[in-house]
Amino acid sequence: MYWIGFDIGSSSIKAALINADDGSVRDIAQQPRQEMPIDSPNRGWAEQDPDLWWKYVCAAIHELISKNNIVKTDIKGIGISYQMHGLVTVGKDLQPLRPSIIWCDSRAVETGEQLFQKAGKTKCVEHLLNAPGNFTLSKLKWVKDNEPGIYGKIHKFMLPGDYIALKLSGECVTTPSGLSEGILWDFKENAPATWLLEEAGIDPSLVSEVRPSFSEQGFVGKQGAAESGLPEGIPIMYRAGDQPNNALSLNVMEPGQIAATGGTSGVVYAISDLEHTKEHTRINSFAHTNHSINDPRIGKLLCINGTGIQYSWIKNELTKGLSYDNMNQQAESIPVGSEGLQILPFGNGAERMLENCNKGSRVLNLNFNVHKAPHLFRAALEGIAFSFVYGMEILQNDGVEITSIKAGNDNLFRAELFSQTIATLTNSKIDIVQTTGAVGAARAAAFAHGDFASIGEATASDAIQMTHEPVASSDAYHEAYQTWKKELKKYIDN
Repeated sequence: MYWIGFDIGSSSIKAALINADDGSVRDIAQQPRQEMPIDSPNRGWAEQDPDLWWKYVCAAIHELISKNNIVKTDIKGIGISYQMHGLVTVGKDLQPLRPSIIWCDSRAVETGEQLFQKAGKTKCVEHLLNAPGNFTLSKLKWVKDNEPGIYGKIHKFMLPGDYIALKLSGECVTTPSGLSEGILWDFKENAPATWLLEEAGIDPSLVSEVRPSFSEQGFVGKQGAAESGLPEGIPIMYRAGDQPNNALSLNVMEPGQIAATGGTSGVVYAISDLEHTKEHTRINSFAHTNHSINDPRIGKLLCINGTGIQYSWIKNELTKGLSYDNMNQQAESIPVGSEGLQILPFGNGAERMLENCNKGSRVLNLNFNVHKAPHLFRAALEGIAFSFVYGMEILQNDGVEITSIKAGNDNLFRAELFSQTIATLTNSKIDIVQTTGAVGAARAAAFAHGDFASIGEATASDAIQMTHEPVASSDAYHEAYQTWKKELKKYIDN
């Protein structure tokens, strides 16, 4: 018997089959082979057709079933992970009224700030742990203000994962974790923030029914079964946004544990049991998948835009066909601190962790008589690593006590120089684990159903690919970081 998990991304859909007896991975499928298109009708906008996600969910299911020659009735149930902060609106016929306004769309920034002022900064931070920002509620408010004809037809609004669950089950259901991602969950009241909806002039009845992240959230209906190829009647047992789910996939569930990713952008997601924040302008706080009113679990998320994209830019624009492994090997030949060469890796839009600074990347102290290409590679890796450490200091200032760091098996964290720098400066080992969001979603569904006693048991078959330890002689690392941080302060102040 198997569980199936989906990861609804903006570039592709991943689906994973895991064995119900031990959580091991049977197979993973990705659809489409090329990235899904993102439409941008105006500058700063980003939209996708929700039915495109559904099309490729169905394609991935069919691929897994046919490729593995399994009987579909051997699939016990479903877990769903999805791109965070998006907005899907449906009418009474449960069909989308417009394209989804997805996570990277920036049209609602001003709308969110106006709502923050109107609702009251103190109340928002104390009850929501966030400002409304450019998240789901603000995007819905934008639709109300700018597309009243569409708004008037809305039966329910939802997040991307809610829409896929709707296509499977025919029911409009959401979760506390999902509503917190949209800045719609009142942590003090343990309920949807109806007061904020009313401030926005939005009818609270547009919110879908709320069910726990680990629970029966609906069953595959006749139409969902016919289109997807899944058996009718199996349950949807789990749903979470991609970053909370990434943490779950790494078995990051308790206070002090951190899940880190180093892709095009970087994310540090820390678990805390504190339902308050003083860093709401630099980080976001969400209800983690296992959050409850009696046992709080808050996911404090810090995003760094200019990480992997900087290293890939150097590779693509400044090297002659070198691989990342070649670049990493050359970087290791240079001493800590890159002989004075420094890079501030903030060239990919406004950096929330830097109070929305958007001044581009900086290369500092370049000496044509000293520095060669390997210096540039090391300075790039060090600058990205330093930005992660700086972000963790922000999290510590918000009450997070770091006990462990886990990361997925991505290119940056596989680079020993990069991970060792972070491990040394935080005095924490970093475990690199081979897993994916779709696998995590499938295991979470199995756990919710009772097949496993804990997420730790569900993920027990994952091997730690490598562990990066702090180095014993750390003075050079700390000196280089403090010098870099002084330049960062000048960057922010200027």
